[in-house]
Amino acid sequence: MGILAPATDNPVFTGTGRTSLVEQDVDAATAYAWSALGGAPESAGRVTYVPAPGVLPSRLPVRQLARASVGVCSLAAAELVARRSGRAAPAVRVHEAAVGAAFVSERHLRIDGRTLSPFAPLSSFWPTADGWVRTHANYPHHRARLLSSLGIRDDGGDDDSAVCERLADELRTRTAGWVQETVYAAGGLAVAVAEPGTDRWPLIDSRRVAGGAGRAAARRRGPASASASASAEGALPAHGVRVLDLTRVIAGPVATRTLGLLGADVLRVDPPRLPEDPKAHADTGFGKRSTRLDLGARAGLAVFEELLGSADVVVLGYRADALDRYGLAPDTLLERHPGLIVARLDAWGWTGPWRDRRGFDSLVQAAKGISLIERGPDGRPGALPAQALDHSTGYLLAAAILRALTERRDDGAGRQLRLSLAGTASWLMRDIRPEPASGRAEGDLTETYDAGAWMAGTPSPYGDLRYVRSPVNYEGGPDDWAGPPSMWGTDPARWL
Repeated sequence: MGILAPATDNPVFTGTGRTSLVEQDVDAATAYAWSALGGAPESAGRVTYVPAPGVLPSRLPVRQLARASVGVCSLAAAELVARRSGRAAPAVRVHEAAVGAAFVSERHLRIDGRTLSPFAPLSSFWPTADGWVRTHANYPHHRARLLSSLGIRDDGGDDDSAVCERLADELRTRTAGWVQETVYAAGGLAVAVAEPGTDRWPLIDSRRVAGGAGRAAARRRGPASASASASAEGALPAHGVRVLDLTRVIAGPVATRTLGLLGADVLRVDPPRLPEDPKAHADTGFGKRSTRLDLGARAGLAVFEELLGSADVVVLGYRADALDRYGLAPDTLLERHPGLIVARLDAWGWTGPWRDRRGFDSLVQAAKGISLIERGPDGRPGALPAQALDHSTGYLLAAAILRALTERRDDGAGRQLRLSLAGTASWLMRDIRPEPASGRAEGDLTETYDAGAWMAGTPSPYGDLRYVRSPVNYEGGPDDWAGPPSMWGTDPARWL
């Protein structure tokens, strides 16, 4: 426990070996995000950063986006632990090197020494008759829908290179807009690569929902009360908090694994027939348990409702139309369960014609103009150095939940929180000012980026894992998760 340090005994530093801090009254990106979270303005300056030149290089200010997201999450954790303990808020120090490693954690993950590719061959940029499209086909059902919508055979025995060649030939004859709408109509994933627009999306939307004085809310507030065991010295900020996690892929699971790191009892719930990539869960399944429930069946929905009755937080990452039919719309949940915190994650925002569309980080980058900003010298669309919209939104989502838990201690009210990948993209493109890679440091020395210094290993049901530790850091906080991820979907559907 303590201020996060590299996993090695002798971390590599330049010069004399002294780590230098970014000392500034308020880091602008941190202040912006903390304000969006509703935090006290004077608190933002308590976050210090240890610079690491070369982390997350890009034309857009990804380094500032990443470190600020982790910074405000760490600050929200420090704020909550101070409120629960009655002590002064602990110091917050974020290492840019740790952030850089964590934002590409899926690339650094090793299972029994094996390197894993985060993208399937059909997930790529493709030239069309009038531009480019970006496809996403990492999951088998998305691959099948993409190919069938375009009339491309996939005999199963063909290697991926043959299928990719047929896809490329077909897309060259079509316009990008036609591909986008045709694939979407079939339930697949493709977007036309677009120039940067002028649309802006809010970073975070938070709405207080009164009515938390009832019996259910009093029971729900119990774990977060000062009289609970969490007030003991050394307790974690989210100790005793129960979180239902209905998210997939990266952003939502990053948020909930962070809450698990900070002491929450996190139970991820998936439908039984929707496949999950075991590599993805090996990376983001830390800090939580995982079960499967069929909400379309009476028995499965009854079990979920029992879990919901004593939950503190519900995190939703599915499209609204996929949840409403089960009575899980945020407004419905908050009406039925006073004092509940409902956090909703969207790809494209919660208004506008694309609000119910499926989406992933790579698709949002393409549709919002990031891919063209990051294009290569040959004109081919490019990408950010990480799935930065996903990871950043995940840490912001965890921060918003931690702040909602802090505020609920004062008023007992529930909260509805909304974040989106589009909102994070808007913040990155329009509200963060780039700065030199070295930052403003105390002295003239900075930390050398070495991802391996921020990694650890553990046996797991998947095999021996080599993984990146969480970059969230405050004095006295946890250095690592308590244990490895369980096998996806195999835990009992009950609270600890």
